[in-house]
This record gives sequence, structure tokens and C-alpha cells, in this order.
Amino acid sequence: MIERSPIARQPLAWKPVGAVAVGAALMLLLTINRYDYHRDELYFRMVGANPKWGYVDQPPFTPLMVRLCIDIFGDTVWAIRIPGLLFVAGAAILLALVAREAGGGALAQTLAAAGVWTTFPLVAGHITLTSAPDLVMWLLVILCLMRALLQDRPRYFLLAGLFAGLALYNKHLVILLLLTFAAGLLIAGPRRVLLSKWLWAGAAIAVVVGLPNLLYQIANDFPQISMASALAENKGDDARITLVPLQLLWLGPFFVPVWVAGIVTLLRRPELRPVRALAVAYPLMLVLLFVVAGQPYYSFGLLAALFAVGAVPTARWVARGGARPWLLGAGVVVNCGVALVSSLPVLPIDVVGRTPIPAMNQGISDEIGWPRYVAQVKAVYDDLPAEDKPQTVLLAGNYGEAGSLDRYGKPLGLPDVYSGQNELWYLGPPPESATVVVLVSQGDPTRSPAFGSCVEKAKLDNGYGVDNEEQKARVFVCRDRKGTWAELWPSLQHFD
Repeated sequence: MIERSPIARQPLAWKPVGAVAVGAALMLLLTINRYDYHRDELYFRMVGANPKWGYVDQPPFTPLMVRLCIDIFGDTVWAIRIPGLLFVAGAAILLALVAREAGGGALAQTLAAAGVWTTFPLVAGHITLTSAPDLVMWLLVILCLMRALLQDRPRYFLLAGLFAGLALYNKHLVILLLLTFAAGLLIAGPRRVLLSKWLWAGAAIAVVVGLPNLLYQIANDFPQISMASALAENKGDDARITLVPLQLLWLGPFFVPVWVAGIVTLLRRPELRPVRALAVAYPLMLVLLFVVAGQPYYSFGLLAALFAVGAVPTARWVARGGARPWLLGAGVVVNCGVALVSSLPVLPIDVVGRTPIPAMNQGISDEIGWPRYVAQVKAVYDDLPAEDKPQTVLLAGNYGEAGSLDRYGKPLGLPDVYSGQNELWYLGPPPESATVVVLVSQGDPTRSPAFGSCVEKAKLDNGYGVDNEEQKARVFVCRDRKGTWAELWPSLQHFD
């Protein structure tokens, strides 16, 4: 298919790479139970209890993984975070393998693996999100593409297709990688690869493996298109403004020269010409994300691979001696140290609110205050007349509030909680017997067409001085429902 690459792969540096991977996993383990659930984890906990081939806002893998962890290890914060540290450790090894494919030795592989000690991987590994499994799947696809092209082993296209198909069950973002890589081949070559039967066979495998997920989308009128449209409308401007700046921060500012070197190396080194499409794919991906108002982190899997490639020329630069090893070492320590403090809950919870960390990392702020918020809602419920309580339900404005009330409210004797956001709307409306609603909302329900009366009873406060979405929420008691729940429920649906 192509001329065999002259690149000789070095042995995998198992000891230093393994130390980096285990160290990252250990750090995640040490902080696994600090603070509290993230709002997305509370959401996955709820929707995962209703197994489906897909959900309105995402494929099934992460919610079902959360439910499986709960079933095996128990309904705790640490239980659902175990997969994250395993994904991050796996990503460290995969980054080292990408550097190895590009000709990197022990130092390059170790530096590449250290990419997981940066902001985005640490956040994705600490909080159970779709990002960590997506990173692993993207790196697997990229590694297979590199082996197919650099080592002239086209059968790896089949494996790339398998991983791409499996990735569709976590997020559909891998399509973005495949499209921009194909465009990169058209622009930078080798174009004849696009005629390879192995490449098309791999594409067919991806379609077949991901077919059930696609059929779910078709059968349900492509709900994720509706979700993407809602995200673009609600967060599109912010996504476009922060797209480029966040590319400079995901791996840390000291690592920017490394991934830039990866792009330059792919474009300039003759032995890497078969995969220079990866370098072209990255700016194409950024342009596409800007046009569709995609979230800035969508490109991270490819950015991480470029960093791993850039570790190879960086290691050669260090090998020239002098002060270079010290400069690299200092840069890695500072870069990774800042990432640790800003990405993981290492500071005491009553201190972090007095630092800029919650403003820098929304993941931290969204882990704080849930038990206190639930206790404040319970105080409102407890003040209701005894005769009202059997007809009372909880209604939450967003899935974080709903998830926290479901997790912490039931042991306290609170009634069932409902929400119109995303997949929670599909769980159905309250029973028609529910005539009293304890509503948690950031809006003004006094103008709601659903209730004749809504009286504010409390304002939520986490007590730690951490500004998050719930700090703006109020608790209301609403009565005089204007219609049946079946009639009102469609008006309460919202995507965000």
C-alpha cells in the first residue's frame, strides 16, 4: 500500500511509563472520595438505572458503567470513580505507544505518558464523565491508524474501525476524528490510502459495530441532534470564544511547545509523511468546532496524540545536554504541579472557596454542597402541613439538583423527585395525585403557566463560599396546578 517506513520502533519503556501511569492512578485514588459527587455523576446515577441503547444527550456507555459500579461496589462516590483512574492509567500507556510509533525512546515515551498529569486528563479521571473513556478510544484509533500507515500493516485499519465503532457507544465525537483525518489525507496525502480495501473494511466494521446506537437515534428522531442544537444555542458563543485559549490550557502552558513540535514534526519529517494527515486534521477540527459551536474539549484526544508525537523531538532536544534536561524537568514539575492543585480536590473544602480554583475549574465547584442543599430542601418539606405531604413531590430545575435529591433525599424521607431536563424528562411526569410541589429553580416560577401559586421558602447556600449553579437557586412551594401533569409535562422539557 505504501513504502515501509524507516522508523524503527524502540522497546516500550515499561518501568518509567508504568511509574507515570501508576502514579497518576494513585493520585486519583487518594482524592477519589474528597468533596462530593459531581453534578454529572448524580445525573448518570439516575439515568443509568433505566438501561437503554441510548439517551437523549449521549450514548449508553457511561451511565450504564456508573450503574454497574454501583451494583458491584455500592452507592458511593468512590465506587463510580474507579473506572476513571483506570482510563487515565491506560491513556498514559497509549500516549507512550504513540510516541513509540513516532520513533521515540524511553525519554520520549515517559514524557508522552506524563501528558495525563495535566488539567484535562486529571479532571476527566477524577470525575466520572464521558471524557476519560473517549480519550482512551481516540488514542486507540489513532495508534491503529499510525501502525497501519507507518508500519505498512493495513490490517490495523480493521482494528481502528472496531475501536471507532465501540467509541460510538460513549460519544459520537470519534466521527469528528475520522472526518478530519480523512480530509487530512485528501489534503496532505497519501491519497491512495483512501482507496485501500482495508481502510473501507475498517469503516464498515465501525458502522456495523455502532449500528444499534445508530438505529436508536433513527428510531427516536435523532435526539442527540436536538441536544447538540440546544448546546450550540445555550453555550455556542462561550464555546467559540474559549476554543483557542483552552487548547493552550488543557495540557498546560509549559507543554504547548511540545505539541506544537508534534505538528511541525509530522509536517516536516519525511519518515512521518504517511501520518502527517494527523497534523492537518487538528486545525481542520478546530475550524469545524468553531463553525458548529462544539465544545473546546472535543479536540483533546487528537491534541494529546500530537503532544505524544512532539515528545520525540523534545527528547532529542534534551539529549543535546547542557541545561536542557533541567529546563524540561522544571517545566514538567511546574506544569503538572499547577494541574494537580487546580484539577483535583487537594485543598480542604472550607479553604477552596477562598481561592481562584472554583472559577478556573467548574468541575471543582460542581462537587461542593449537595448534602447541604438537600438538607435545606428537606427543611422546606418538613414545614409543610402534615396533610399535604402525601400529595407532595419534588421538582428540580436541573439534573444536578434532581440527582442530589434522589441520592440524599430518599434516606431523609423526602418524596420522589422529577425534572424536565434532558433524559430525566423521559422518566415521566409526577403522578396526578401530586398537588403540592416543592420546586428548586434558578428561575422565577411565579410567572409559570404550570402553577397558580408559588411561594419562595428558602435560598440554597453551600456554606463554603463556592459559587456554583445552585448558589443561585431558590426553593418554592407551588400549588394550584393548571392542568393535569400529562398536559403540563411537555412544557417543562428542556435541553442543556
